[in-house]
Amino acid sequence: MKSINLNISFEQYNSIEELNEKDRELCKLSEQALTSSYSPYSKFRVGTAIQLESGEIILGSNQENLAYPSGLCAERVALFSIGSSKPDAVIKSMAITAQTDAFEIVQPVTSCGGCLQVMAEFERKQASPIEVIFYCIDGEVLKVPSVKSLLPFGFVEDRLGAKA
Repeated sequence: MKSINLNISFEQYNSIEELNEKDRELCKLSEQALTSSYSPYSKFRVGTAIQLESGEIILGSNQENLAYPSGLCAERVALFSIGSSKPDAVIKSMAITAQTDAFEIVQPVTSCGGCLQVMAEFERKQASPIEVIFYCIDGEVLKVPSVKSLLPFGFVEDRLGAKA
């Protein structure tokens, strides 16, 4: 038997004011993305802003549906938009935030497992890390250097993509 210890590295900030200008702007754009959230059922809005290597920013917001499983998280809305319209784009970083009128969000909201798996696939496809910033409006910020830090055991099966 072998015992292995995993360490996850991330940075923690008290507010976006402690971030560099590029990261602050990305967080503010994730806030802007909240305005297009369609969340009439949960009233829980999520927005993401993704910066491509080209400098272009892609926004995404959660989109709910009365048939609940038919909705989609903000991260996947933005990522699938990139995948379908810019399949060769390289993602440098993404910022994610959330807001609701029902209660005060006091710590950063992190991505669900499904979104993490999709984020990991994009990171794997481009063979370079994607920096992820979880931003609590008027509060704490968490910044990780790579999706791998968030999902070290993401699903991978190289034979599924192999040519026969």
